[in-house]
Amino acid sequence: MAQKPKRTNLNTLPETVDTPLKLFKDKLTSGLGDNLQSITVVGSSLTDDFVPSQSDINTVLVLGKQTPASLNIIASLAKPMSKKKLSAPLLMTSSYIERSRDVFGVELLNFQLIHKTILGDDPFASLSFDKKDVRLQCERELKAMLIRLRQGYIAAAANKKLVRDILISTSKSLTPLLRAMLWLKDAERPILTNQTFKKAAQEFSCNMDSVLTVSDWRHEKVHLSQDQMQSLFEQTYTTVEKLTDIVDKLEA
Repeated sequence: MAQKPKRTNLNTLPETVDTPLKLFKDKLTSGLGDNLQSITVVGSSLTDDFVPSQSDINTVLVLGKQTPASLNIIASLAKPMSKKKLSAPLLMTSSYIERSRDVFGVELLNFQLIHKTILGDDPFASLSFDKKDVRLQCERELKAMLIRLRQGYIAAAANKKLVRDILISTSKSLTPLLRAMLWLKDAERPILTNQTFKKAAQEFSCNMDSVLTVSDWRHEKVHLSQDQMQSLFEQTYTTVEKLTDIVDKLEA
């Protein structure tokens, strides 16, 4: 019996990502055949945070099963994908998603909030999560972030560019964590990065000024003195430290 054709939905994609994703979908459909269950676009390419010349397009592919052959087919598209600003896709199966809700709740909640399935059935819309699992992951990730900040700062040895890169990475990593913390409080979760920081500042009475400053560095050149960079590092570290204390006390 012939397999039922998979639903395709490319009609409401932003114009900036429409063409590369159509090409990507056609190549994947041709190469993977029935093993390709769905293609879902996730993240900033669906929001006003997206900067066409700089931002990457992120996708999740759900496969019927993970095979070396499928991996090789997708790997063969790496170079043309990169030229179109398409990041290497995340590969999952339906059972992997279902069994990962307890350990990757932060990431899956973020996908659930900002996604659009362009082929097949939506793998994220109906997912549910246990607040205890999500709270524990937030605590673990924030405590690990403090360790990375300390180690990174020591390894940077006062190199401003390296400290800048550490802070930008921290800002990016904080975004899905803050959305998960807002979810734990049943609060609104903005889809834009800076709006997420502002909402978190309001809900948790936590100063996010340094994180907001660093967030803007993603798309602009920064010229700061050594003292200014050190001050921003110290402020960001203090913010993460406070968030760690806050999530430790959140009820789940």
